[in-house]
Amino acid sequence: DERGAPGSAPLSSDLRENKKKSNDRMGREMDTRKTGSEGEERVTLERAVRVLLDHCSIIAETERCSVLDCTGRILADDVYAKRDQPPFDRSPVDGYACRSCDITDASSENPVYLEVVEEIDAGSWPTRAVGSGQAARIMTGAPIPAGADCCIYQEKTDYGETCVAVFQGCPRHGNYCFRGEDIQAGTAVLKRGTRLTYVEAGILAGLGLCEVTVYRKIRAAVLASGDELTEPGQPLQPGKIYDSNLYFLAVRLRELGIEVPVCRRVPDSEAEMAEALGDACQKADLVITTGGVSVGKRDIMHQALAMAGARRLFWKILMKPGMPTIGSVLNGTPVISLSGNPFGALADFELLCRPAFESMTGDSFYAPRMRKAILSRGFLKSSPSRRFLRGRFENGEVWIPEVKKHASGILSSMAGCNCLVDISAGTERIEAGESVTICDLSLDR
Repeated sequence: DERGAPGSAPLSSDLRENKKKSNDRMGREMDTRKTGSEGEERVTLERAVRVLLDHCSIIAETERCSVLDCTGRILADDVYAKRDQPPFDRSPVDGYACRSCDITDASSENPVYLEVVEEIDAGSWPTRAVGSGQAARIMTGAPIPAGADCCIYQEKTDYGETCVAVFQGCPRHGNYCFRGEDIQAGTAVLKRGTRLTYVEAGILAGLGLCEVTVYRKIRAAVLASGDELTEPGQPLQPGKIYDSNLYFLAVRLRELGIEVPVCRRVPDSEAEMAEALGDACQKADLVITTGGVSVGKRDIMHQALAMAGARRLFWKILMKPGMPTIGSVLNGTPVISLSGNPFGALADFELLCRPAFESMTGDSFYAPRMRKAILSRGFLKSSPSRRFLRGRFENGEVWIPEVKKHASGILSSMAGCNCLVDISAGTERIEAGESVTICDLSLDR
């Protein structure tokens, strides 16, 4: 798989330091009547990503985190083993610990009889050594006593309590786990920059650690503009719609393990939005707004950003949906202003915000994954500009909904979909069986 959006690259954890790169801008004049600022207009998706990443700071702050709560966190320090794991030679079977030379010729016809000197359970410690003609009853995980060099399966014995008949031989160090077999003391077990999962949690707990140092989570603020928006659960008045964008953006951020310190609707007031932007930038690493980015009378984001003192980086991306997206920076914090159309906001969030999250953390988990797939059903509508379609990727094939369900204002047909299909500008039609590029939205890695 090709990881990452075009124009982005994973960062090594060694590059974590708070700094800003200078913005490589084309210097093209924008419509100053709306913004009073400069910025690039009608940029490619790749260019928008590169410009945005120039203004993403790497998160270097750390905090302590419980191992029970560490899933999805990024390790901030190398973790070394302070002791061997396992800390003693142990048995991997339920059976008898004995000397291999005593049972070399054991068989069903000619069993070898050994004196059972003690029973050793997991969590206990041997009290005596095993000598010639002796054995110790032993359980899985229990320490192997001195003198014993193998463990015979209990199924190969008569299960004797004081004297056991052994029906099969066992080589030296057969069924024998050595001290430090898993991890040796002093070993660097996990490296800084590791994304922690349940596996790493088990390793950390096995090392005796209950807490670990991790980088703090990304913080992203979400602001939705629009006087037409109504809180779900409230009565819907004429001319109003329920606010879906605020909800799916906040939930998607939380799916990605990102904190959402600000999540609110803002009226169609440039002054109120400017104030909300200033507040959000103090609390978040990235501010996401939705709505008000076009050129209508009530599209407030252009002027609100200018009033707040933001510097615009770009406006309009050469793609559908989500073309009127604005990228800007306010007080050192990147602001991505998405379309108010639900699917337009969704597509641009995945293609712009996730590369930003990767840049902030150095973690490729956040990067969109671009891969090839075979179209299972043709898409016969022409695409004069670059276009992203919703689709369902499975077993190397991608299925797309019927044409009439691809409007940027429709979110329902995204249900069950797990990718975006990248259609190049100028494509007349795509037949079933053709290879296409998709952006895999699943979180499996």
